[in-house]
Amino acid sequence: MQAAVIIGLFGLVILASLLVAPRRATIGGFFSGAGVDGRAPGLWVLVLSQVTTWIFARSLMNSAILGYFYGIWGTLAYAAYYGSFLTGGYIVGRLRAGGAGSVQDWLGARFGATGNACYNLVIGLRLLSEVFANLLVVGLIFAAVLPEVGVAREAAILIVAALGLAYSAWGGLSAALRTDVLQMVVFLGVFAAAFVALVVSPGFQIGAVLTAPGTAGAWNGQVLLVVALLQVFSYPAHDPVMMDRGFLADPATTRKSFLHAFWISTLCIIGFGFFGIQAGLIGAEYEGELIGTWAGMFPAWLFIALLVSLLISALSTLDSALASAARLVVDELKIGSRSLMAGRGAMVVFMALGTLLTLWGNQTLFDAVAVSGTASMFLSPVLVVGLVMGRQIALWSYLVAFGAAIAGAVTYFARSADWAVALLPEGHKYEQLLVICVAVLAVGFAAVLSGARRA
Repeated sequence: MQAAVIIGLFGLVILASLLVAPRRATIGGFFSGAGVDGRAPGLWVLVLSQVTTWIFARSLMNSAILGYFYGIWGTLAYAAYYGSFLTGGYIVGRLRAGGAGSVQDWLGARFGATGNACYNLVIGLRLLSEVFANLLVVGLIFAAVLPEVGVAREAAILIVAALGLAYSAWGGLSAALRTDVLQMVVFLGVFAAAFVALVVSPGFQIGAVLTAPGTAGAWNGQVLLVVALLQVFSYPAHDPVMMDRGFLADPATTRKSFLHAFWISTLCIIGFGFFGIQAGLIGAEYEGELIGTWAGMFPAWLFIALLVSLLISALSTLDSALASAARLVVDELKIGSRSLMAGRGAMVVFMALGTLLTLWGNQTLFDAVAVSGTASMFLSPVLVVGLVMGRQIALWSYLVAFGAAIAGAVTYFARSADWAVALLPEGHKYEQLLVICVAVLAVGFAAVLSGARRA
């Protein structure tokens, strides 16, 4: 019964998304998000689109899982990544003031094709991780609610991938913006009902939640908070979904959209983390990325509301990731002409690769954030010294910073390998991640400052 209701509600959201997607696709709308009349998106379209593409299913699950294990510190650590709206808005403002139309514009003017190739590699991997992680949550949900159906996970992933690709490939970025608004409004309604039900439930105490150490203790949550603060300047710059939306409207509208997106998304992430913290407080056993845990904790309607909100957020991120993939391939990599066919071809490739990664069997949600966040850290010294301080940076310095960041990301991802064990200190994986981040920043800033000169 629960599965039927979840499928029915999610099906209605998909149908509504197909209905609000633009009926006529244009080149400007597909790649730049312009409306049928050629106008740029308004303030609240940008705000809701920014929020719904950043509080995606993986993030909601991560916040709840970190809250379960590390209490309020785990949830705050993940919420700290949403300071990216403040740092991202600042970076966009500086780029636009200097006449750049994208991060690639700025990097290309200083480091040529080599500089852009390094950056595009990182954001290509980021987009693949977006597709992979959100489809993974879809699979986890349907495997949990349809345990008697052996292929429920694989079937759900394939169906959602096909439907998400269908309306994304039709309208591109303009479709993503329009459906984001619908999906965000529905998400906020569903999530608000679930959150109120949690807060008024007999066993909920706000004081206990705000001081909860989690089932594994607060220390590693505190370590992860430091990691997030180290990554929060570079993190938004490697997220093409956020950066693409920074160049669609006029500067004043864009600046306001980043500020509103910051507080709305941060509150949503912390609120969703409460569900994980509460599960830890009442002593619920961790089961199936918390999905099985919630099934035993909450009444059926609340459990359904939580899962539907996760599915909606997954869908809303998939279309935006595909729209950014199309722009990356066609506008930045210059593969194919600037046509609907080329953009749709790029979407198909990214969705296919992301789906294959998901079906491959990897179940790790936070590692995708940690790896891509570490890989992006080469941008911190480059942007601080080059964009903020206005210095010219030698290409070799840029490449050393890039190499250090990629080495750090690979080391964290392969931390169980013999060679990585020999390099890393003993300790929890988040303590190892903190050491890696400090080393990456130290090498990156040393190289960039050594190769910097006044413009």
